[in-house]
Amino acid sequence: HVQLVESGGGSVQAGGSLRLTCAASADTYSDNCVGWFRQAPGKEREGVASIDSAGASTYADFVKGRFTISRSNARNTLALQMNNLASEDTAVYYCVADRRPHCTVNIWRRAAPPHWGQGTQVTVS
Repeated sequence: HVQLVESGGGSVQAGGSLRLTCAASADTYSDNCVGWFRQAPGKEREGVASIDSAGASTYADFVKGRFTISRSNARNTLALQMNNLASEDTAVYYCVADRRPHCTVNIWRRAAPPHWGQGTQVTVS
């Protein structure tokens, strides 16, 4: 069983930055592809970024150049650095983990990852 706990959400002005982190409890964390989803009010959830077991990352087009995903297998943690935030980035952000070592945000459009954190609110005004 994989447990994921996010932290770092909050409120920020447009143009500002936030860093989300996720702590994972899983002996096999380093073997799993992990990443972030978000869901804005009244909208469907959408994949934001992924990083696989080899460290290869993918991003949704709407965050490319602004967000950076990283992971530490030694600490079982995942991070999302979000810069130049806009009001459209307001959403609940979820840390996710896949069972597979490789994944991409495009793959997740067809099949969402099985493990989710409780989510952390990001509000940009």
